Amino acid sequence: MESLHYIELSKCPIRFDAVSQLTNVFFDDSNRQIFAVRSGGATGVIVKGPTEDTVISFCMNDRGTIRSIKFSPDNKILAVQRKENAVEFIFFQGEQPLLQEIIVHQIKAVVYGFVWVHTREVAIISNSSIEIFTVSAEKKQVRTVKSLNIGIKWFAWCAESNIALICSTENNTLVPVLIKQKSITKLPKLEMDDTNRDVQESKVTLGQVYGTMAVFLLQVSSAGMMEVEVYLLNGPGLAPRKCHVLRLGHVGRFAINTVDNLIVVHHQASATSLLFDISLPGELVNGVTYHTPITPGRSIRPFALKLPSLSPDGQTMQCELYSVHWVLFQPNIVIDAMLGCMWYLNLNVEPLCSLIPDCIRLTEFLLQRANGKQVLLKMVRQMVDDQYKGTLLPVLETMFNKINKVYASWVQLELQTQTAQPSNVKTIPKLPPAPKVLIEQQDMFTHAFQPICERENTETILILYLNSLNKHNIAAQEDLSKMIINELIRNRSFDTLRHLVSYSLLLESKSIACFLLSHSNADAAISQIALDMLSKIGAHDIIIEVLLGQGKVIDALRLARDSKNSETISARKFLETAQKTKDDLIFHSVFKFFQMRNLRQRGTMDFLKTEQCGEFVQYYSNLYPKELSA
Repeated sequence: MESLHYIELSKCPIRFDAVSQLTNVFFDDSNRQIFAVRSGGATGVIVKGPTEDTVISFCMNDRGTIRSIKFSPDNKILAVQRKENAVEFIFFQGEQPLLQEIIVHQIKAVVYGFVWVHTREVAIISNSSIEIFTVSAEKKQVRTVKSLNIGIKWFAWCAESNIALICSTENNTLVPVLIKQKSITKLPKLEMDDTNRDVQESKVTLGQVYGTMAVFLLQVSSAGMMEVEVYLLNGPGLAPRKCHVLRLGHVGRFAINTVDNLIVVHHQASATSLLFDISLPGELVNGVTYHTPITPGRSIRPFALKLPSLSPDGQTMQCELYSVHWVLFQPNIVIDAMLGCMWYLNLNVEPLCSLIPDCIRLTEFLLQRANGKQVLLKMVRQMVDDQYKGTLLPVLETMFNKINKVYASWVQLELQTQTAQPSNVKTIPKLPPAPKVLIEQQDMFTHAFQPICERENTETILILYLNSLNKHNIAAQEDLSKMIINELIRNRSFDTLRHLVSYSLLLESKSIACFLLSHSNADAAISQIALDMLSKIGAHDIIIEVLLGQGKVIDALRLARDSKNSETISARKFLETAQKTKDDLIFHSVFKFFQMRNLRQRGTMDFLKTEQCGEFVQYYSNLYPKELSA
């Protein structure tokens, strides 16, 4: 069972002072900082995050119970809410507060919370408005730069998208609001089936999936089971609509994370986590895709926490998973304030291979995962290994097509980027971001095909992959082309080889043609196939050498005569080959050709000494003494 845990907590949690009678804990999901605030006399604050080694420690005056506390993005200003209608700002010099320079900003409303949207701009969200303020350390003032008046019951914040989801007092509508520097943009409200239902704040989670802002609403289905409605904000001006529904198959308490574009729904009662991938197909009903979990729910991997100890071995304790003390933040943060730990939730994709038996669905899944490449290559390698059976051909073909569809789109993007810039522009154009998983030919050659070299079914698998490349307009590269040639020659599939060269399915290059020629002793047909390739790429110089090597001096001379270099070709090379044929008529024809070229170039039929053709002139004179004497 240990190997089947696909969700795990980060190995090194961020440790902080646990909640107690004297210590309160706060979390800022924008900066991913944990504030452990210890009261009594002076207030001591230790800030950790987003990593264990980032620590800020300071003291400030005890001016009352803290409700919320957050640093500006550059850690230069600390915003603290103690009262329901005020936020105070404390300026820092280095890592220490300037306690004599505190600004207390009051508003005529109930403050629900605040978020930093820039190093010097903070948005305060109250029951009646959203306001952006500029905080000036030099002028010691807080100034309004933008506001939106709207009745608010509650709000949720997505730091990744800078979007607040507002529950309006008007008909309980849910309205996304984009809040950026000096800008507040009210977006179209959520298109909900039941416009009169009262959505509770505890049932709402905001996150990003595949680069799109998403609203997750936990609801009871008509069957009495819980489900998650997924509303996607697909673009400006478009109303967020319900695009997906996640069928949980349970009742009880749930919490949601997003990890590697997967929606992870944790169920406390069963102590399991359910994985959903909205990019995979599901049941489509009235434009909404209904999804079931990718696999049956499984627990997060057990976690043993190291305890402070003087012994070199140290002591550990097993953490209670799915604890009632757990609080989850987006995208993948788990905090246990009673234990004093913050983890990042991680995905381990390899165990999923044994839990998703459908190879095609698993391929689609792995192509979307950040660490899916090596796992997918390993799966392909296993499928084409000794266990290969002919019945897997349709499955392999589909897998190859899905892999090469991503590969082709990347190649196309690269070409577009390279051709988008004028040739006189010296700056190198920026490439688009690579897909999550990009499996190129060299990856397949090295990890999947090379290990099965010269096996019974290798030819079939390689041709299948080559056809998939051709289907997606991807040219075969040298290593793959050579391996296919080797397999075809080994199996004496010369007709297939001729077909591949004829339709330009293999790489057409001098290197490949010469590689073919090096195997010409296996069959006479291979030499002609190589010549056909050389002819297609216009490599006449190599064809001439091949023809001369085969003793076909007249054919070589005819090709040389028609080429651009006919006036500079070596006479000696052709005459030597003609002499070796021991055919006087052939030698006569070749000799006369070069005599005529000499006459045309220099006005005389004689050869230059530098051409080293004296022996052939003598040989010709022995054959036709009267002709030379004349």
